[in-house]
Amino acid sequence: MEPPAGAAELDFDEMFDRHSRAVYNHAFRLTGSWTVAEDVTQATFLTAWRRRDAIRVVDGSPLPWLLVTATHQARTEQRTLARWRTRLLRSPAGEPETDPADEVAGRVDDERRMRTVLAAIHRLPRAEREAVALCLWSGLGYPEAAAALGLAESTVRSRVSRARSRLARLVPTGADSATGPPADGSHPPPGSSTPTDPDAPVRVSRPAL
Repeated sequence: MEPPAGAAELDFDEMFDRHSRAVYNHAFRLTGSWTVAEDVTQATFLTAWRRRDAIRVVDGSPLPWLLVTATHQARTEQRTLARWRTRLLRSPAGEPETDPADEVAGRVDDERRMRTVLAAIHRLPRAEREAVALCLWSGLGYPEAAAALGLAESTVRSRVSRARSRLARLVPTGADSATGPPADGSHPPPGSSTPTDPDAPVRVSRPAL
């Protein structure tokens, strides 16, 4: 089988440098945890390396494919975490680890706000959650999202429209917006300043290949 147009010419290092921030932020919005987002990002690019001949390039970019792959990886990570939480609840509690206070406070605040939004997002049908994650949070256009999901553009538009209406009722005033794209398309990773370029590389190490 021939690889999708443009996939064979992709440079993995360049792809990671260009799109890792977008994948990382997408994963954070899906999971509400910076730590889990790091794991999801690593798993996404490891999958991209292993399946590089299957990457679907949309308008010259692998980003839509990467975001859909990250969505699948996030579900896997959350199922794994749910199993581990069940086991941990049956074990004696250990001593909490300490981290630098400022970084911890920032991460906790991000995650607290994101949990509020995710509580509403999780009440949407799965198809609408995917449309929100791709089109509203990660800024893909309707044609790109439709191509990545293998759907008609009108279907994606309809799902986003329904999700906007539901979320307007579900998300409390003052929570992070769930019905529109972020101002700069990204959340900064812990310990770094916000870049002017939303495609700037994020401080997540490349997966071991």
